[in-house]
Amino acid sequence: MHLNFLNLEHDEPWLALRQPLVRQLAFCIGSPNILRSLPADLAITHPFQLHDDATWNKHLKNYWPRLQQLDRHPEALADFLQQLKSTRLGLRFEMFLWFWLLDSGHHPYRLLGHSIQKIDGPKTLGELDFVLLNTETGEVEHWEAALKYYLAERDFSLPHWHGLNRSDTLSRKLHHFTEKQFQFADALNHQIQRRFCILKGQLYLPERSSCAALPDWINPARRIGLWGQRLPDAALQFYRLQRHEWICPQAQPSSHAAQWWTDGLYKAACQEHYYMFRRPGLLLHSLT
Repeated sequence: MHLNFLNLEHDEPWLALRQPLVRQLAFCIGSPNILRSLPADLAITHPFQLHDDATWNKHLKNYWPRLQQLDRHPEALADFLQQLKSTRLGLRFEMFLWFWLLDSGHHPYRLLGHSIQKIDGPKTLGELDFVLLNTETGEVEHWEAALKYYLAERDFSLPHWHGLNRSDTLSRKLHHFTEKQFQFADALNHQIQRRFCILKGQLYLPERSSCAALPDWINPARRIGLWGQRLPDAALQFYRLQRHEWICPQAQPSSHAAQWWTDGLYKAACQEHYYMFRRPGLLLHSLT
């Protein structure tokens, strides 16, 4: 499969950092959303937005001196992540964003609350990931964060992007955002004025496909991988990534070139090529 958008150069400054945790933090802040717009066929119940690439680039640039400091002395970040007992990548992603938002002086936000439950009597209506004040605009914003890995099938249209658990689809996630997660008008005695989805991770295209173009709502600024059920080119010396490396690989290969392939994400040793391997007919459980 030869698709021109798979071979684009991508600006990935986090790859210049040494410490694994700091590389992951930088990725969580600076990487673009996997979507650049909401699909036109998504029915909107409660409106929300996506930050553009320039916003994340600016945040990463402003935070870069702090990241370099953490790369030399990562103890504060490591200690903060000790709070996380779960291995779920989505929660790890949220923790990295929380660390950054608490690190005041490097961004225009004042964090008002994190993981805020909305309760009506005995019933929990939902939970808001982040509520913050944008000191540049004076507006209160509600952010929902998600780290997702979706595999395209068929014609790459919205219904045909599946997570590792096939019940976790991009369509279902976007509908959950607009119908449930962004339903609240206020939180912590503040009126919510803007709502943003932070949707990062990676998308994967089938290695064999007749489609020659991506939907216009897919963000080409985020590197796209391939997925398949056969072994890729052995000359690239793919190795299997550890679970936390799905966010950002370590600076050096964390394992030897793969001899025995199991389901998971693989990376070429000397290139930024990513391959999601899946055995035929196996129902995988979501890692996110």
